[in-house]
Amino acid sequence: MNKIIDLLKSHRSIRKFTDQSVSQDVINSCVAAGQAAATSSFIQACTVIQVNNSETRSSLAEWAGNQKYVDEAPIFLVFCADMNRHKLSCDMHDAEMLSGFTEQFITATVDCALFAQNVAIAAESEGLGVVYIGGIRNKIDKVSEVLNLPELSYPVFGMCIGFPDQDPEVKPRLPLEVVLKQDKYSDDQDTTRIAEYDKSIRAYYQSRTGGQKDMTWSEQISGMLQKEARPHMLSFLKSRGFLQK
Repeated sequence: MNKIIDLLKSHRSIRKFTDQSVSQDVINSCVAAGQAAATSSFIQACTVIQVNNSETRSSLAEWAGNQKYVDEAPIFLVFCADMNRHKLSCDMHDAEMLSGFTEQFITATVDCALFAQNVAIAAESEGLGVVYIGGIRNKIDKVSEVLNLPELSYPVFGMCIGFPDQDPEVKPRLPLEVVLKQDKYSDDQDTTRIAEYDKSIRAYYQSRTGGQKDMTWSEQISGMLQKEARPHMLSFLKSRGFLQK
């Protein structure tokens, strides 16, 4: 195994950070690494907003579900899927932009995710810890307003970055055979494999919480998927010029 693969497989979400500051040069380098990610048809549809204002940070932490580390982390970035610059490009050439296509939403969102993962890996290679914050989509309209996001853009998730002040275990992932299929999709053995995997997740949660959490992966997922998942997102995205056709 090489060092890069070792780094990738050692990823943990860090939610507690030291007071040590992170230099802007390091953040710039990590974001530049994000820019180097694959991008569909060279659209480069990700914009990153580094939030420094303390009042804005506090609001984002509250809107994300009172996740205090949004407020406390040395660095907080918001990754936005952004097609606004593409409209500007069309305007520069007196061309009408045909926007609102679902494919454009998909490619911009995928671009954003690829960009952010490069940033996360770069940060971890510098000895930093990260955690993604999807909770900013709880109040996505307020987040968009406070960040002054234009039409044809939306905040996909945030990311806390800083030097770790905790050392959690690596969370076990699904068996490789469940996610890597050969030639065609088959789930004949997946129920059995997931049941076996559930044992490791139960042990992980019990170890991590000192016996306070007794749950398997399939229990967690089945519970989560019986609840609505941010139903406001569709109308919001349509109001921003996405998912029109």
